[in-house]
Amino acid sequence: MSARLRPSCGRCPTHVCAITLEEVKNGLLPREREAATALFEGLATAPLGMAEGRLAGRWRRDHRQRGRALSQADALIASAAVGLGARLTTGNPTDFTMKDPVVAHWPSGQ
Repeated sequence: MSARLRPSCGRCPTHVCAITLEEVKNGLLPREREAATALFEGLATAPLGMAEGRLAGRWRRDHRQRGRALSQADALIASAAVGLGARLTTGNPTDFTMKDPVVAHWPSGQ
């Protein structure tokens, strides 16, 4: 797992969105909490500001106009990745159907 978290450039920090942290923490079993806390403490936090909010709002509007749902959480997570120029890694790639960011599938449990 740790090799997967290393940035491809070798210099850039690996980030986590606060929304992702909340989603993961909410679903942890008691025996998983200590390891997850240690993992997240070693990551930088992806910023969520005005630009990310505007982008997420545009994506949600565009999806709605096409009759498709896009959750607020997923739109904000993706916009944080775009703001960093980063790849978004997820166990649920079908939740991220927008053109950007680049999405990498990390199947759960691997």
